[in-house]
Amino acid sequence: MPFSVSWHTLLEELDELPDDAELVTPLSHDTFRVTDVQEHRVVVTFDDTGERRPLQRDQFETLHRRIQDSNGAFELDRLPPDADPYPAVLSLHPRFEVDEEQGSIAETEAETGTQLLSGESAPAESDRVEPDEIDVYSDALLLIDALERQDVSDLTALETEALVNLYTLCSDVQRNADELRQDIADVLLDRLHHDQPVHGQYGSVQRTSRRNRSLKDEEDVLATLEGAGIDRERVMSVDSKKVNEALEVTELSETDVYEVDESEYVRKAEVDEDVKESRLQGLKDRLAASSDAESDELRQEIEALEERIDDLTSFSTGTQMQG
Repeated sequence: MPFSVSWHTLLEELDELPDDAELVTPLSHDTFRVTDVQEHRVVVTFDDTGERRPLQRDQFETLHRRIQDSNGAFELDRLPPDADPYPAVLSLHPRFEVDEEQGSIAETEAETGTQLLSGESAPAESDRVEPDEIDVYSDALLLIDALERQDVSDLTALETEALVNLYTLCSDVQRNADELRQDIADVLLDRLHHDQPVHGQYGSVQRTSRRNRSLKDEEDVLATLEGAGIDRERVMSVDSKKVNEALEVTELSETDVYEVDESEYVRKAEVDEDVKESRLQGLKDRLAASSDAESDELRQEIEALEERIDDLTSFSTGTQMQG
């Protein structure tokens, strides 16, 4: 896995860390808190001294590389001076764990512990609350479940019923997502300024404008053009193409013959695929590290989803509906 993916997953964990969460360094056992999370560094403050220390992204990358170069486990006593906080912070990533008995930090597929002090815990994915009355949420869950159960790499190999289910769910997700997108855009419109993109975790948006115009009353347009020396017959029927040609040979402006209406809207400026990939990988990592109880709960949720799919996507033929 590239370091950029692991880095963004770590930043997500740090963003969700409680403000009062304390970590402990594995060698000196100094306690500290994460006080600022930035794109290229993490700032920590030590409890005993109040010292603020920036931990740089490139140093995390170096530690990440040394772990991989050491067959997945790196000996902590090989760390340079003052580098003790780095493995403690990295242990918040769901794939990295500090083993103080072995004196190492390792990358693992199994459930991992962290350097949070006893009583603290990293935020769990189960803390999320399902949103109410958001149709696209349920539709997306159904679609994800359907995609996981079908091999869509070759659509021609799927049964007709499976294709009908996928098409129905895709259509529902598209419609409801577009409605939600427009609601979000309406709110964003009041918060954005022209030519100033606003960045989020997965991409950025910016405010722009489009111009719509329509011809004014036909008689008014003809009279205006005749006053400018344009024969009525030349633009008879007030064809917009002919009017445009007439505007090119006169000093009239488009507002003399067109009703011009400008509206504001939000458009997608870019997508950060690395961040999206890291978020998806983080979800997979948490699933892999979930406890047995959490796994049982997840299986129950999937079974409930399967029942909902059968209820929502099954249909009767015309013959069955008669009588």
